[in-house]
Amino acid sequence: MGLPLLSFIILLPLLGSLLSAVGKWEKGLKLGATGISMLQLLALIYMGSTFDQTSSSFQWKEEVTWIQLPLGSLGNFIIKYSLGVDGLSFLLIALTGLISLLAILNSHTITEKKSGYFSLILLLNAALMGCFLARDLFLFYVFFEFMLLPMYFLIGIWGGPRKNYASIKFFIYTLIGSLFILIVMLGIALAYIDPYETARHLGLIQEGQNFDLEALKNLQLSIANKEIASFDIVHSFDMQALSDVNNCQPSSILHPNSGWLLQGMSARMWGFWLLFIGFAIKLPMAPLHTWLPDAHVEAPTPISVLLAGVLLKIGAYGWLRTAIPFFPAEALESANIMAALGAISILYGAYNALAMNDLKKLVAYSSVSHMGFVLVGIASFQAEGWQGAIFQLVSHGILSSLLFLMVGVLYERTHDRQIDHYSGISKWMPRFTLISGIAIFASLGLPGFSGFIGEFFSLLGAFTSPHIHPAWAILGAFGILLGAGYFLWTFQKVYLGKTYLFDSSWQLTDLNRLEIISLFSLGILSIIFGIFPQLILDWSNSFVANFLTTLP
Repeated sequence: MGLPLLSFIILLPLLGSLLSAVGKWEKGLKLGATGISMLQLLALIYMGSTFDQTSSSFQWKEEVTWIQLPLGSLGNFIIKYSLGVDGLSFLLIALTGLISLLAILNSHTITEKKSGYFSLILLLNAALMGCFLARDLFLFYVFFEFMLLPMYFLIGIWGGPRKNYASIKFFIYTLIGSLFILIVMLGIALAYIDPYETARHLGLIQEGQNFDLEALKNLQLSIANKEIASFDIVHSFDMQALSDVNNCQPSSILHPNSGWLLQGMSARMWGFWLLFIGFAIKLPMAPLHTWLPDAHVEAPTPISVLLAGVLLKIGAYGWLRTAIPFFPAEALESANIMAALGAISILYGAYNALAMNDLKKLVAYSSVSHMGFVLVGIASFQAEGWQGAIFQLVSHGILSSLLFLMVGVLYERTHDRQIDHYSGISKWMPRFTLISGIAIFASLGLPGFSGFIGEFFSLLGAFTSPHIHPAWAILGAFGILLGAGYFLWTFQKVYLGKTYLFDSSWQLTDLNRLEIISLFSLGILSIIFGIFPQLILDWSNSFVANFLTTLP
């Protein structure tokens, strides 16, 4: 197995969380959390330096049998602690490491219950890393569910006046999505056979012995002919096994030829849509997005940064890693509906952002709009569309974090987020105006910034796709115009024009050293990735090319 670097990346913040929870020296809590986050980031840099971008296989794999459970006539169940990283997951764990570090560094406004705060933020980091690294669906689900608790408490304890409402709403929405995912997870695990573990159980191969393509096909033929006794079957949550429809038992309703229908939809189509909706809540996709503005408004700035920068990416990652690979034919058949939902999210989020007077709500609705481009790109089922969607995930993680940090800068100085209460602040905050301009122009998709690349390739895939109607791409492009409207209006109103402050006692001092490092580092990354997009595209290229060639 080699160096367990992936376990180190998960267990390091988990250990830090435990130490923070029992820590008594409050002044050292932030320093300790920062050190852990930096050490994790160094491990990610080392991993990236040794990563083979040309390979579509998982690297740095770790696998240990975790749970073995005999089920009598249903066979046997095996659950593994199985981790791995490919180009898709590496981009997202790198994003998680960077955004987590910035969130911790900018947690200076947290003055109460620091021990609990830093413990929960490190626990959230561990759960996020686990989600992106898990290769076993059960393990993925455990990490996915584990994210609920720290985020619930981070909003519910350190949030604003309506923190209880926002945290409960977030919890209920995500829990409902989790139940949809759980239903499919149990159904597909019982319906599918793990060919490798079944061959081991039957004594056809020994531990560590290669299981070549011919052996796989022979075992799948035995499955199709019902030649294996039910009590000798081994089920698992291995994502690779669940992605091959030939591992499905012929007697299952999830088999393509089962003929089972409910409301005119097959069991496989129901499975796809349950997974799709479960992860769409996390994205979030309109109309399942209503928890997001409330959560953002009430959450403290560092938690908004983590929520927008990383947590929303779990939704799209779930589609790319489970919903579409498990049900590829059903996903292709539903491509037009997916693209329509993406276009609706783009327009709905943009129109709501136009109506907002609260800076945080404006940025929250802009996130709904920008994540719609991810769905449109995925629905294209074209290489350029998928590359654009993955690029948009990284770009949005950088830019949404930057935007929420910007809002936090103003809120710390004034405790006010109303757009109408500011005007012409460039006079007092020139450095802040500069980085705000970079963030706003990057977010509205100006060429030369990362936001342009993600949106351009997502729409290019949609325009050239034979699977979806070009009208959805046209509507998505119109959403860019709306985005320019609300972002430029905000920049003009808040930063330019005649100077005005709602409260004359406000002291709008320019950025301090920490704020300069945090904001400008993200702004510079957006420029670098906008000029050299290949720095991102090379990581996801093998994953995209390999998966799209396997589509039916």
